[in-house]
Amino acid sequence: MKQGDELKARQSPDPGFLLGELDMHLIAEGRHWRLADCLGAHVMTVGGVQGVRFAVWAPNARSVSVVGDFNGWDGRKNPMRLRRECGVWEAFVPGIGTGALYKYELHGANGGMLALKADPLARQTELPPRTASVVAASGDFSWTDQAWMDGRARRQSPDAPISIYEAHLGSWMSGPESGASLWSTIGPRLIAYVKDMGFTHIELLPITEHPFGGSWGYQPLGLFAPSARYGTPEEFAAFVDACHGAGLGLILDWVPAHFPSDPHGLAWFDGTALYEHADPRQGLHPDWNTLIYNMGRHEVRNFLLASAMEWLRRYHVDGLRVDAVASMLYLDYSRDPGQWTPNRYGGRENLEAVDFLQQLNAHVAEHCPGAIMIAEESTAWPGVTAKSGEGGLGFQYKWNMGWMHDTLRYMQREPIYRRYHHNDMTFGMVYAYSERFILPLSHDEVVHGKGSLLGKMPGDRWQRHANLRAYYGFMWAHPGKKLLFMGGELAQAGEWNHDGQIDWACLADGLHAGVQALLRDLNTLYAATPALYGGDAVPEGFTWVIGDDYANSVFAFLRQHGGQVALVVSNMTPVPRSDYRIGVPVAGRWAERLNTDGQAYGGSNMGNQGGVSSEPQPSHGYGQSLSLTLPPLATVIFIAEGSLP
Repeated sequence: MKQGDELKARQSPDPGFLLGELDMHLIAEGRHWRLADCLGAHVMTVGGVQGVRFAVWAPNARSVSVVGDFNGWDGRKNPMRLRRECGVWEAFVPGIGTGALYKYELHGANGGMLALKADPLARQTELPPRTASVVAASGDFSWTDQAWMDGRARRQSPDAPISIYEAHLGSWMSGPESGASLWSTIGPRLIAYVKDMGFTHIELLPITEHPFGGSWGYQPLGLFAPSARYGTPEEFAAFVDACHGAGLGLILDWVPAHFPSDPHGLAWFDGTALYEHADPRQGLHPDWNTLIYNMGRHEVRNFLLASAMEWLRRYHVDGLRVDAVASMLYLDYSRDPGQWTPNRYGGRENLEAVDFLQQLNAHVAEHCPGAIMIAEESTAWPGVTAKSGEGGLGFQYKWNMGWMHDTLRYMQREPIYRRYHHNDMTFGMVYAYSERFILPLSHDEVVHGKGSLLGKMPGDRWQRHANLRAYYGFMWAHPGKKLLFMGGELAQAGEWNHDGQIDWACLADGLHAGVQALLRDLNTLYAATPALYGGDAVPEGFTWVIGDDYANSVFAFLRQHGGQVALVVSNMTPVPRSDYRIGVPVAGRWAERLNTDGQAYGGSNMGNQGGVSSEPQPSHGYGQSLSLTLPPLATVIFIAEGSLP
């Protein structure tokens, strides 16, 4: 076939307009919530001919063609037609289907050809470092998780136990030879392990496609495509379904704050600053050298919201942890005077980003029942978890970064000095009910020279493990849902290396295996004890009994819910304490349900022989009290066998 005949064949039959008027209207208004069903590449039959419909938003381009392995990457063969009412270019290419590689060849307003661009709405991509988009299979996935979807709102509510295992799939465990899917090989092992450890959720670092693996996914360009590093979209969907089948929720980290400037991506997409701000004082992130989405454009907000809905609705993901929210909220974030522009009222708040987050969270709450939105927000912005309609941002949970920084700072100190910094451990309760919190010990704390969690603990080898065990016990009993990054449960000595795997070999050592056993038992006790989670969001769920024993570095508090009451006591020095008296509100026996100094965990096995009975000796405002033995560098959890009156 001659080149001209081939071109003519690929351009016929003329299908007329491919996208409907309603699609065009919704795109123009920025309200097309199923944008990936409209834009991007879709296998379909037009006029009795099977092929692929392509559509891309590029309103300022002079011309656009779709190029790929089906036309020799020749922009002359498949030019696209502009739908001026919304700035979308469309074309139908017959005779191709799933698996075809493609990009868009765009010419800017001045006529010059731009770099070939990957499809912003692609649902599948080539394996990086290759950058082409891939025509994904049409249709939905096969699901067996209806019972999970129907019940997940209860499982993720503020009065439910939520214990999250944060993982980077590519470095959790060494995978198979190159080319095999991690979703189908490592994925089942991860699910089985997390289930055995007693966690309720897996949270994955971003799996959206990203050009640079060293960004861990936090500089994505393919917001609608699971990374080809791990497998196909179908394999990811099967992984989600398997999580639900095992009774585990799945949360994804999601990044709507910024994107990298790679030439095949969103930067200067149609020859103009289309997705980003043109003014670098608004559009360039100084910390990460990335570009910031222009939230003032309703098409950009639509693009981001549709991405969130793609993961929550199409892939049945149970929640999104929105990264770098603080950087979105403040126009002067990480900027010196003169390097930022104020809002229309002269303030530093990014009003367009606030509007977007409120719209996003309200939309998710309405259309994805039971899904949760989580904010990584490191400032004191008010109302992060308040409802959007009441002036809040509308998230269900917020990472408690302040609690994490304060308590880690305390734990890093030598015990002899902890008495002078006692309030680092108690201050979190001053604001504990201002938001609904997750307590995070995330990947951010074990990278960039920060060392491992174990490495932060002071003392000799035994004391470092004991400190870490005591800290975990304190954390798991403290109000707030829990999050731990992979490797923390092993007490691995080195910080996280995304090019390797976590230090599974360390489990041959009894101290490391003991920390893993402790985490398993903490999760089991936590999930089985409503007093430890049911009152997280209300002041009635927590009472300090001893919050001011600076001299001995002892903390004691009550957790209560539904009549059940737990007493939690932490001794943060290596000095054992006997006959330590603590007042309690319930008479009778208190069972020692968990002791981080237990022999099975690598401790000295000092404790209270399984429990202790109260005595009618007033203490701390209660008519009954317990005489306890406090092990060194340990947290002990007691459960009253009676109920609150």
